[in-house]
Amino acid sequence: MSSPNERVQQWAKEIASYSLVEWGRMPEIDLYMDQVITYMDRQLKVFRRSEEAKPLTPSMINNYVKDKLLKSPERKKYSSDHLASLYMICMVKQVLSIPDISELLKLLEESRSSEEMYRSFSSIQKTAFTEVTDRIAKMDDNRDELIQLALELSIEATARRTAVEKIISEMTRLPDDEPDKENQ
Repeated sequence: MSSPNERVQQWAKEIASYSLVEWGRMPEIDLYMDQVITYMDRQLKVFRRSEEAKPLTPSMINNYVKDKLLKSPERKKYSSDHLASLYMICMVKQVLSIPDISELLKLLEESRSSEEMYRSFSSIQKTAFTEVTDRIAKMDDNRDELIQLALELSIEATARRTAVEKIISEMTRLPDDEPDKENQ
């Protein structure tokens, strides 16, 4: 039986070799809901905590559309733009609230196409996972070291989430919310 460290190392190898489907290799035809679920499940498989975990369900997608986080499908079909948005949503929903994700996507959409957002997201994700998997690869088969790394990563995730929330808050602040400089 393998140790926790060996299992984490194996997972890190899977993540290190993972890359998003390139924009040009996404399905060329629009997909129906059940096809979207199957496609996304394959794309997100490496990130599932367990085999039973479902990263995306039809009700989630319907709620994202209802909340205007995701554009409405055209004739019940989802395009590459939808798939790219769904992927980004699924990846950041573990860290950000749905309202924050919505605001972040709106900010990104102001200056980028869906394809540009997706390509940028892919590059940033690859860099982030490379940094984490490199740290894991340098570990010895030491339980205390593994626990320490888990603590470090959780604190870093909290710090980064807090920074993202502040950035989104400041970027979406209304001009009327600016403090009166004369009173300072």
